[in-house]
Amino acid sequence: MNYDFDKVIDRTNTNSLKYDFAVERGRPADVLPLWVADMDFPAPQPVLDALQKAVAHGIFGYSEVKTPYYQAVAGWFERHFGWRPEESWLIKTPGVVCALAMAVRAYTKPGDAVLIQSPVYYPFYSVVQDNDRKLVSSELLYKDGRYSIDLADFEAKIREHRVKMAILCSPHNPIGRVWTLEELQAIGRICKQYGVFVVSDEIHCDFAFAEHPHHVFLEACPELADQALVCTAPSKTFNIAGLQVSNIWIPSQANRKAFLKEMDRSGLSQLNALGLVACQAAYEGGEEWLTQCKAYLRTNLDFTRSFLAEHLPQIRLVEPEGTYFAWLDCSALDLSCEALNDLVVNKAKLWLDGGYIFGKGGAQFQRVVLACPRQTLEQALLRLEKAVNDL
Repeated sequence: MNYDFDKVIDRTNTNSLKYDFAVERGRPADVLPLWVADMDFPAPQPVLDALQKAVAHGIFGYSEVKTPYYQAVAGWFERHFGWRPEESWLIKTPGVVCALAMAVRAYTKPGDAVLIQSPVYYPFYSVVQDNDRKLVSSELLYKDGRYSIDLADFEAKIREHRVKMAILCSPHNPIGRVWTLEELQAIGRICKQYGVFVVSDEIHCDFAFAEHPHHVFLEACPELADQALVCTAPSKTFNIAGLQVSNIWIPSQANRKAFLKEMDRSGLSQLNALGLVACQAAYEGGEEWLTQCKAYLRTNLDFTRSFLAEHLPQIRLVEPEGTYFAWLDCSALDLSCEALNDLVVNKAKLWLDGGYIFGKGGAQFQRVVLACPRQTLEQALLRLEKAVNDL
């Protein structure tokens, strides 16, 4: 079937975090939101059909899954990434951030150093610091509009701080890099040498562009099977984040036991019954929807690139290799971090993610979510253009 991604759906007054909580989060009521990473598109029809069937049944008791669920998820990763995890590796959590926190507690102790690569998804900071671990950042290199890993710094920080865990964002949010096989293997070699446990957050893997293929960390570095896990979820891919289900793959039995012990300590057991239904349906029947969605997102990226070149040459698009984000370099505006955010929020009346929340290297950037109808995106860019021209 053909999906209409141009259709504007009113999400206000639906308890949408994206649309209904501007004032509560310190923004003007009339901001246009392109911040949090959920889409303004309905989920795939097979997902809606499966949910409607479950709702019609009318009973929402404690639920678990059997082998068909695993087959749906593992089959997806085998078809798309050439990687088929074993059924015994699977642990389900309400979300990837939850899994990151569980991993920090399972594989490190208070005071241990945990390494991240900033600028990076801001919950990476909180799951480390709120669990009383030492946060160590290896800053990504930014040169000529492109980011790369500073492998020398990565290794030096591990050695200097005796890092116990590295949290990898792959593909990387917010910068849009899709790490190459060689980059992942270089990270793997360093972590193997120093005994660093790797947690690979691959929630955006389905949005890697065809010319920049995604490599699952455990496929790229199978020698780290005893000191790594991979976090996946259907939430970003199929826009079902509110249904609270993620799939975590842990090859080592001992590591699974440690992870499950932390889940028990937190009181987590069965997941949302409808989330499990939606996840299986998405991986079984959501491919056509995703293909069309990704094509639409590429046109939104093309539109953004052209608009900036023609109307806002002061703002540079950092060319993404994946994700549905536009990471905008606003440094040529020569504004302080505070002034830049005032421009965006109070002058342009936009709710974006200010780059400072991703780390100090993001202070002159803004993250824009492109997963919206073109009409919404164009309105946002026109607001930004007017605000910049009024400087």
